[in-house]
Amino acid sequence: MIRKRRYTLKRRAENQAKTRRRIVEATVDLHAELGPAHTSITAVAERAGVQRHTVYAHFPTERELGLACSGLALERDPLPDERTWRAITDPEQRLRRGLSEIYAWYARNADLANCVMRDAEIDPLTRDIVRLRLGSRMDAFQVALSRGLRPGRELHAALGLALSFHTWRSLVKEGGLSNDAAVSFVLRAVHWAAEKPKRSARA
Repeated sequence: MIRKRRYTLKRRAENQAKTRRRIVEATVDLHAELGPAHTSITAVAERAGVQRHTVYAHFPTERELGLACSGLALERDPLPDERTWRAITDPEQRLRRGLSEIYAWYARNADLANCVMRDAEIDPLTRDIVRLRLGSRMDAFQVALSRGLRPGRELHAALGLALSFHTWRSLVKEGGLSNDAAVSFVLRAVHWAAEKPKRSARA
């Protein structure tokens, strides 16, 4: 009897886990199609094949669902690991390697990233989750890629521009450049910023 109860509880837990996963997967798909700010709980429930109350049973708040959604997206395709760039001693090679990996990630996740970044400009919850998931990573990317370069406001701004999804989209999706060409383009801006203090000193 005890064994049967354990089996029943195990099956129930497995079914709940599958339902939860289906809800999160449906949310990721809808966010890539519509954007977080335009995805309703009703739409999530319909896509997942469950009732609205089932969605709320697993995710009582939209924030919890948003965190689960962003967590699954990054689980499927993690952001590049900046620690692998630190072994590259040449700043030029490190920059090219890091930006190439980031731009490749943008390319693979373009639909989702485009909708999320767009909605982050108008929706406080989306903006908060983007900052939570990406803010510290972008800071870490900038630190890793700036090593060996002359620090300054211009370099900080140029690296921020180079790392931005909006820059990648403008150059690749709208401008028609390849990822490699886009990396070469933004590298020129970074080099200009890194050299500006030297030019100012000579002036």
